[in-house]
Amino acid sequence: MAEPAPSPKPDATLPVVAVASNLRLRELFDQHLDFVWRSLRRLGVPSTVVDDAAQEVFLVASRRLADIELGRERSFLFATALRVASDARRAVARRGEHVDDALDHIADDAPSPAELADRQRARAALDRVLDGMDLELRAVFVLYELEEMTMAEIGITLDLAPGTVASRLRRAREAFQAAVTRLRRSA
Repeated sequence: MAEPAPSPKPDATLPVVAVASNLRLRELFDQHLDFVWRSLRRLGVPSTVVDDAAQEVFLVASRRLADIELGRERSFLFATALRVASDARRAVARRGEHVDDALDHIADDAPSPAELADRQRARAALDRVLDGMDLELRAVFVLYELEEMTMAEIGITLDLAPGTVASRLRRAREAFQAAVTRLRRSA
């Protein structure tokens, strides 16, 4: 009779807690990297530093892994991204860098050049409108309108009362509409 194959054993050099932490961090990264990256860009982080900012978000998450409640990972990551975005924008401004979003100039194979130009102008217009919004309003607007989160999820993510979320969303929509109107008049 053949002996059953031995079950794989975890690496004896790593404590079980460290292995579990590494697995959880990897899972966070795999599931939420796109969300974090989009959030950072929409919160005004230039494309030239967005990868570094996303890495900083996950570094903070790795240090505070024990503090991240199960089921609230996305909330924690967005709150961290909000702070990292603020720091990144300040650092770029402090260094006096001219931000040229080179990634916005890369051609896509599928759309025509005219469609690409239209998309680029629309993205630039959206970025200008979002840049002009107060960060508290901008965060709620981005999560609701662009990330399609519910107001309840936004309340949990930003630790806000439902009425505060609704009020900020209303004010953000008004600010957005006023900015769009100004853009249309100037065009």
